[in-house]
Amino acid sequence: MASDAAAAPDATPGAGGEIRNYILVTAAYWADTLIDGATRTLVLFYFDRLGYTPLQVASLFVLYEIAGVLTNLVGGWLAARVGLKITLFLGLAVQVLALMMLGLAPASLLVVPYVMASQAFSGIAKDLTKMSSKSAVKLVVAEGDQSGLYRWVAILTGSKNALKGVGFFLGGLLLTLFGFQAAALAMAAFVMLALLVTTSLMHGHLGHPDRSAKFTQMFSNNRAVNVLAAARIFLFAARDVWFVVGLPFFMYSELHWSFWAVGSLLAVWVIGYGGVQALAPRLVRRTGKGPDGEPDGRRAVGLALGVALCPAAMAVALKAGVDPTFAIVAGLVPFGVAFAMNSAVHSYLILAYADSDKVAMNVGFYYMANAIGRLAGTILSGLLYQWHGLTACLWVSTGLLLAAGLISLLLPARAERSTRPGRLSQPA
Repeated sequence: MASDAAAAPDATPGAGGEIRNYILVTAAYWADTLIDGATRTLVLFYFDRLGYTPLQVASLFVLYEIAGVLTNLVGGWLAARVGLKITLFLGLAVQVLALMMLGLAPASLLVVPYVMASQAFSGIAKDLTKMSSKSAVKLVVAEGDQSGLYRWVAILTGSKNALKGVGFFLGGLLLTLFGFQAAALAMAAFVMLALLVTTSLMHGHLGHPDRSAKFTQMFSNNRAVNVLAAARIFLFAARDVWFVVGLPFFMYSELHWSFWAVGSLLAVWVIGYGGVQALAPRLVRRTGKGPDGEPDGRRAVGLALGVALCPAAMAVALKAGVDPTFAIVAGLVPFGVAFAMNSAVHSYLILAYADSDKVAMNVGFYYMANAIGRLAGTILSGLLYQWHGLTACLWVSTGLLLAAGLISLLLPARAERSTRPGRLSQPA
């Protein structure tokens, strides 16, 4: 098929209009990520305060995750046909709609089905902006520069997660100061500002739209991409099965932390997690010596199996009667470091494995798998915590991480260098 970004000479993030567009893409992604994290905290604690059960609260995010699956599937094809710039703008616009649904609705409408619908729009918005921004990295890095690709992906992914952590803190702060609906409207105004700035300053295209791209091409025939996507499902299910609902409910209801304290802890953890991801190229050393020192499939195996020790250790500590606050806080640190490095390696590998002539489709397919993992983890988190408590969530997390490591054994030992990278195109 024709490329969704035409072949071009070597380019690095620093060439005039290219870096301008890349900065705008990244800034828009940062804005949406900040608000997405704040919205998650806002909804979680508002409905917990109303007396909803863990399973009911988890259900609020089910459509969010389902929307993420569908958005990544359709979004990659849409981006190939109309360009990444359009999907980026569309993502920001949909986020404004989702927040206005919460901020302008009468109180009688703020019930589970309605909030689930608004969260579905948030899920669409988040994944459109993520797919657009991460695909843009592939288009701007020079051909064959695997080390540079790894660094830029790590910076983007790490900064995104750090801002999501700030968003957790922001959501708790806005809920405390202004209440649920006023906070939602303030966030809608912020995203609208980001949309207006981006649309007015961005020129040219992100890649070359290919009107002939077919939806069936979304399903990758690249074996490395398929294996990595399968591992990603288990990896992110393992995180969310205890982190999304089980952990905050445990701290709030069992340890009697205030929602402000819980939100602050989660914010600090995610900020640190993002910092580790940004530093991953320095922290993750390649097994064996390669020309660029980039990680490979074997590194993904080791990291997945290593991080599995963390939830297992926390589960054992809780069962043995160790002070639960100490057990959880102490376990969060090594889990965050190991998981962040694993996720950063995955984020690099998908772009290293992706076919350069359909990068948006490969990235969309991969993040569809990511959303499937989050969906499974979110549902299991509510079910397991309500039925058997946090310890059950931690043991299931351990099993899922072991599965991710075993699947990663099928990854290529070395990342194949893709060809024909595109560029962030500018008007003639």
